[in-house]
Amino acid sequence: MTGPPARVLYITGWMRSGSTLLGNVLNELPGVRHVGELHFLWRNGVLGAGTNSTCGCGQPLTRCSLWSEVLAAPPARTAEATAHRTVDLQRSLVRTRHTRARLAEVRGERSAAPGLTELLDRSAAVYHRVAALGGERLVVDGSKCPAEAAALLGRADLDVRVLHMVRDPRATALSYRGAKAYIDPMSPARSSGYWTAFNLASERVGRAAGDRYLRVRHEDLCARPRETVAEVLRFAGLEDESPVDGSGRIPLGVNHTVTGNPDRLRRGATRIRPDDRWRTALSAADIAAATVPALPLLSRYGYPAAPSRTAVRGGEPYGAAAPLRPGGLR
Repeated sequence: MTGPPARVLYITGWMRSGSTLLGNVLNELPGVRHVGELHFLWRNGVLGAGTNSTCGCGQPLTRCSLWSEVLAAPPARTAEATAHRTVDLQRSLVRTRHTRARLAEVRGERSAAPGLTELLDRSAAVYHRVAALGGERLVVDGSKCPAEAAALLGRADLDVRVLHMVRDPRATALSYRGAKAYIDPMSPARSSGYWTAFNLASERVGRAAGDRYLRVRHEDLCARPRETVAEVLRFAGLEDESPVDGSGRIPLGVNHTVTGNPDRLRRGATRIRPDDRWRTALSAADIAAATVPALPLLSRYGYPAAPSRTAVRGGEPYGAAAPLRPGGLR
């Protein structure tokens, strides 16, 4: 692939940790495209096999002005076959358990697995197309697949920065406790088990990435949005002012995100602020069940093992138009 490397901010970590919120904020800057969970473009967008597959602009992905152009690159008669092949490669090569192997390849300790170059070539081609269609300064990918982030670090045609987002596991447990239209319910213990596995894998990627890695807490983003977004911008290589004002407000416009939290479809003035409803919404038993599997990492991320049951701040944020719920974003 010719031309300068496409700059990619790849967000990793466990689900429900604020990537949709942060990505949509960055999307308000010129030359920045937040593409949501690009990993699911082929399964959800082309094959229509997943849930919540409408583009953030409100159109089906295959009819969206951006993605219809991106997906037009392969011959139409082979698009479905390409999608099936891509999904098969993703399942066999970039699940969380593959993180160690992908890092070993990046370090030159082993040869690339069969099919990996094909998969990464396809991903890089999509990044470059998105960069040419409005993301020339930065493409933000919230896929949160640590093994995929690891593999992408080795691409010379991409300038990949890895942003590891973490959130208190009790908050993510609350989000997963009830069934939603786009995700299945999950017990607090199971949610925190995944939380620990995904965050440990993301830390391995961070050790390999060096100064191309930054960890940000959801709680800091919501408590100090202007300052935290500014830190992320500097890390991503952008010198822009934070688009969030001093009171945490930002007007959100149209985006072209793939999959992700349905709140990505909302528009209008939004205020970002903390939400710790889990402290009172979860029972003591649920808090304990969500805490135990996460104990190895809680203190490292600044979360108490025995949290207070008193909510410091919570409830609905407010805005002049369709507001988002920071506590419900990922």
